[in-house]
Amino acid sequence: MATADEAVFRPVRAGNPFEETVERLLQAIKLGVVGPGERLPAERDLAARLNVSRVTLREAIKALTDAGYVESRRGRYGGTFVNEHLPKPRRVSAKQLTRELGAGVDDALVLRSALETGAAEAAASRELTDAEAEHLRRCLAETSSAKLADYRRMDSRLHLAIAEVSGSPSLTSATADVRMRLNELLDAIPLLAVNLEHSNDQHEAIVAAILAGDPAAARQAMQEHLSGTAALLRGFLT
Repeated sequence: MATADEAVFRPVRAGNPFEETVERLLQAIKLGVVGPGERLPAERDLAARLNVSRVTLREAIKALTDAGYVESRRGRYGGTFVNEHLPKPRRVSAKQLTRELGAGVDDALVLRSALETGAAEAAASRELTDAEAEHLRRCLAETSSAKLADYRRMDSRLHLAIAEVSGSPSLTSATADVRMRLNELLDAIPLLAVNLEHSNDQHEAIVAAILAGDPAAARQAMQEHLSGTAALLRGFLT
């Protein structure tokens, strides 16, 4: 399985190692790859995976510590841990975000649709292992039972899980990247109870189609889900 862990902790590009390292670590936290209270990979291992120096990694971790995302603990069971209570997202009005992002909104939504409908179809086309099927079911259950404060993160994790079981590391990485582009937009619109209930029903349909090995149904269910989210976003952003 092409894991989300591998997707976000991949080598950074040359040029801006500090900025990209911060971005990758935030991606892991905000998309639920490393949850509140969980430990980041060991410094030596993480620096190697990101292909950055340990000095650069420490600087990035310090930046996230100062921002309230992680804390360092000493001792035998020490390391860098994600804080139990994460900073609240930047609160920006929908209209301000629309001005800031411009055509980037439609670009991100189109890219998301292409990536995630393909991921659902690819996942349903594979014969999943027991571990992969259980991973999907667990992420679905965690999303369905998530509190409002945790819903966006668990929703992100479920969508990443679908990409993971597609079997394509590149697709998983691209899905993680586009979700980060959309996170601020999603945070700018209210979480409506009726919408969350509908969204959870759609998640159930997507996962059921994947587990049933029905690529066409999985693609259709994902398309309906993403179209609903896109319509809601455009409604609040215009």
